[in-house]
Amino acid sequence: MWGLLLALAAFAPAVGPALGAPRNSVLDLAQPATTKVPGSIPARNSSLAQLPAETANGTSEQHVRIRIIKKKKVIMKKRKKLTRPTPLVTARPLVTPTPAGTLNPAEKQETGCPPLGLESLRVSDSRLEASSSQSFGLGPHRGRLNIQSGLEDGDLYDGAWCAEEQDTDPWFQVDAGHPTRFSGVITQGRNSVWRYDWVTSYKVQFSNDSRTWWGSRNHSSGMDAVFPANSDPETPVLNLLPEPQVARFIRLLPQTWLQGGTPCLRAEILACPVSDPNDLFLEASAPGSSDPLDFRHHNYKAMRKLMKQVHEQCPNITRIYSIGKSYQGLKLYVMEMSDQPGEHELGEPEVRYVAGMHGNEALGRELLLLLMQFLCHEFLRGNPRVTRLLTEMRIHLLPSMNPDGYEIAYHRGSELVGWAEGRWNNQSIDLNHNFADLNTPLWEAQDDGKVPHIVPNHHLPLPTYYTLPNATVAPETRAVIKWMKRIPFVLSANLHGGELVVSYPFDMTRTPWAARELTPTPDDAVFRWLSTVYAGSNLAMQDTSRRPCHSQDFSVHGNIINGADWHTVPGSMNDFSYLHTNCFEVTVELSCDKFPHENELPQEWENNKDALLTYLEQVRMGIAGVVRDKDTELGIADAVIAVDGINHDVTTAWGGDYWRLLTPGDYMVTASAEGYHSVTRNCRVTFEEGPFPCNFVLTKTPKQRLRELLAAGAKVPPDLRRRLERLRGQKD
Repeated sequence: MWGLLLALAAFAPAVGPALGAPRNSVLDLAQPATTKVPGSIPARNSSLAQLPAETANGTSEQHVRIRIIKKKKVIMKKRKKLTRPTPLVTARPLVTPTPAGTLNPAEKQETGCPPLGLESLRVSDSRLEASSSQSFGLGPHRGRLNIQSGLEDGDLYDGAWCAEEQDTDPWFQVDAGHPTRFSGVITQGRNSVWRYDWVTSYKVQFSNDSRTWWGSRNHSSGMDAVFPANSDPETPVLNLLPEPQVARFIRLLPQTWLQGGTPCLRAEILACPVSDPNDLFLEASAPGSSDPLDFRHHNYKAMRKLMKQVHEQCPNITRIYSIGKSYQGLKLYVMEMSDQPGEHELGEPEVRYVAGMHGNEALGRELLLLLMQFLCHEFLRGNPRVTRLLTEMRIHLLPSMNPDGYEIAYHRGSELVGWAEGRWNNQSIDLNHNFADLNTPLWEAQDDGKVPHIVPNHHLPLPTYYTLPNATVAPETRAVIKWMKRIPFVLSANLHGGELVVSYPFDMTRTPWAARELTPTPDDAVFRWLSTVYAGSNLAMQDTSRRPCHSQDFSVHGNIINGADWHTVPGSMNDFSYLHTNCFEVTVELSCDKFPHENELPQEWENNKDALLTYLEQVRMGIAGVVRDKDTELGIADAVIAVDGINHDVTTAWGGDYWRLLTPGDYMVTASAEGYHSVTRNCRVTFEEGPFPCNFVLTKTPKQRLRELLAAGAKVPPDLRRRLERLRGQKD
């Protein structure tokens, strides 16, 4: 009786998918968490194959006997079976095992082709279709790898395409726009704070006209291949096709999905362009750059090698140094670029770019490696803009603040790393929440009326709890803080990924329980200017035809936003830089795709090249000068520069030089230092290039002069002695 039932199941007809394609070889994953498409009949036949066993990561195996029906003859074979699928990132199509010693065609097939561009938005919404959708926010335009949901129930933009519950033959379709060689599919489940939905298996079909379709078939059985999909909503799963297919359209047909849920997926398609012999389609413009740079992803070893090559090519304007080590012991390398590397020149501002704080946000890392190559090449060519940058400022480039996290992400690969893996350091610390919260003590002091007379409005000290040996502070964070204290940085940008927007401080909401709240700094005008400069120079942000990355359209506000008004981030590097040092820092979200494929790096470089240069040039905006001692004419370190009407001061460097970023206007500026009389003067900032020179000469107070003379063991001058006697007489 059991053999008869198996035989009937093996040869029973199944309900066909849309457009008349045959539905055979439906996979029964035999998992209690899945449900089959209504009307389909599970079949046990020779086209079924197990997922590859992974004993290396501790997954247990069992030897089970599989009964296979062939021409009414019962055959017993011993095969391996996974007891529990692990977070699998690569899966093979379901094909019949080949004789020992040979490889399946799928195992010979390499990933090869780059992504078609669903995640990076190169594929427009109009080229995505589906059999049905539960709502607009779950339409086919949301079926993009790593797309993120909104935070509210019923949000217009949820994180996946989801078919209607009554859709018995769901499908998701992509139009490549021209003949394309499809080689693989990557899927995820639904990103949502309210629902769990994911597809557990699917078939793939192809078409040249969207009317006639053919399926991806197993070599051994000639039946439609059924591909294993996801076992959780976030882990990307790659399936390589048994044989690449050339077509214009590709369609995914979910076969099974999570029990109690609906067929929901996010996808990326691996596809290589092919030439069109009939010239019927317009050739897609290949992203590129004319700059002779190394456009590829660099792991730690390759990054060190590239930085060394740049230094060897431009030894007179570069210096490589380390600011510390990661938790795993990888050095945090910085490339310094200046006409006098290794020394702070009086009157020359210090600027920095930091990338890779989140290890899986790889674009910033590559942009800084490209930037150092570009500056070197263009300086040697005599490019006047680059020459001026390197002679008027000292540039520091930290391409990888979290090298441990990046190595994890790099090992996974650009399409398979997912949204979060590699984000944190090896202690599972999010470095962008790991800096000391200086906002809270400042705001409490302001509420008590203690700022700035008792509590300063700048250079706030580290809290006691933060300096304890057992404080939860990552070594990467400590290294950056020491770096900030050692060099008088004026301007910085922190490069991230996953969105297209520039956010500026404050990043933390002033109301403790508020998830988002507009929280500007006293220098809001400057931060808005800096953010607008980068966003206005970024080609992708200025593309009016592009769609939002996820759930928010930042273009309506010029692609800039106050960080706290987006989402609160206590302990951010931006807020810390502003409150603990002189440095004004913003966060640049560079791309919808955190880890773009290598073939997209040339275009991403073109998108950001001018913005990276233009942002650095903003260090010339405002006032600059030197505060000197009238008697010695030496610079005064740690003198305070206060601007009337702006409740945030800056201080001078050890040589007495300072830079104060300001938007155009007239300002009353006061320079003060301990032991000196304060001096106030008017300083005008214009739209002309370069900072307005605003120098100060301070005179010591009599008390300070006396203190210094007595400390030196000298006699008190007669004029000072007579003045002191008069003061004593007045006191008596």
